[in-house]
Amino acid sequence: MLKLIREASHSYPWLLKSIMGVIALAFVITMGWWGFRDQPSAGSVVASVGDLTVSHDEFRRAYENSYRFYKDKVSGEFKDETIKQLVVDQLVDNRTWLIAAKNMGLTVADDDLREAIMQIPDFQKNGTFDPEIYQRLLAANHLTPSIFEAMEAKEVLSNKARMIIRDAVALTPAELAEAQALTLRQTESDPAKVAAAKDRAVQDVLFQKQQRALMAYSESLKTSVPIKIYRELL
Repeated sequence: MLKLIREASHSYPWLLKSIMGVIALAFVITMGWWGFRDQPSAGSVVASVGDLTVSHDEFRRAYENSYRFYKDKVSGEFKDETIKQLVVDQLVDNRTWLIAAKNMGLTVADDDLREAIMQIPDFQKNGTFDPEIYQRLLAANHLTPSIFEAMEAKEVLSNKARMIIRDAVALTPAELAEAQALTLRQTESDPAKVAAAKDRAVQDVLFQKQQRALMAYSESLKTSVPIKIYRELL
């Protein structure tokens, strides 16, 4: 399964983006209520990253969301343990980026937080933020606006750290030429469609390079932060 994911990240970058989105959403919806309680009991913690923790409730919700995604979107068999590993790795990674943001001295302005919340599709109706949907969805997840907004601020913060690393990545002339060459064998005669195809190819190659840079940075930070995963509780 992990091999499938790695191969798909090269052939179908949209799939990796979707997988990351599902797990990230589970992280957003759960971490404010479960993941950042004051010192949860030892039995409820499935992982610790520095002084941050991942609760069992948060892990289970992220796992269930991811399992449904794989069942609906990914053909073939996949092992339960593989999904558990993928989910806990992503949750640990999210905690790592919070630490990275702190190390970078990043902060979140109120306007940035407000904009981020208003852009969440689940809170929108006909493409516009709907306060009633916002309140109803939070209540369904046992969240108050203040708790959710404090949690979302952490997500915005970690995304800022990711963006700093991501925006520092650029394609070399050789990589750019290689990406554009992927479309040379197409028989499309419409210049506009050919240009669009080349742009998509460049963006896909750039996305893959950015993901490698993000992974390398995260893995480097993890070597300096104590990480413990309680696999018997997964």
